[in-house]
Amino acid sequence: MTKIAERKAALLERLQELDERIHHIEEELDEPVSKDWEDRSVEREEDEVLETMGVTSQAEIRMIQAALERIEADEYGFCVKCGVEILPARLDVLPYTPFCKNCAV
Repeated sequence: MTKIAERKAALLERLQELDERIHHIEEELDEPVSKDWEDRSVEREEDEVLETMGVTSQAEIRMIQAALERIEADEYGFCVKCGVEILPARLDVLPYTPFCKNCAV
């Protein structure tokens, strides 16, 4: 398996994980609220955390989908801003990054 095929498989696996997380968050947010005021206050705080996790997950999903599109277009691994090859070590850490180290700053 080539390095790009390995990265694609990892991206697809992460996409599945994020999809499951978002569905779990949606289920928790759809649960009925407590009638007790104090419990409702705690639930609201938990909902805010869940909503933030959902927004973060959705942003990561968009970045992964864009990376998968770059793989399909044979443009993966090259900076979308300057065109230079993205270092493999950077892609190991951020496999969906569209930018080289210099352009990411």
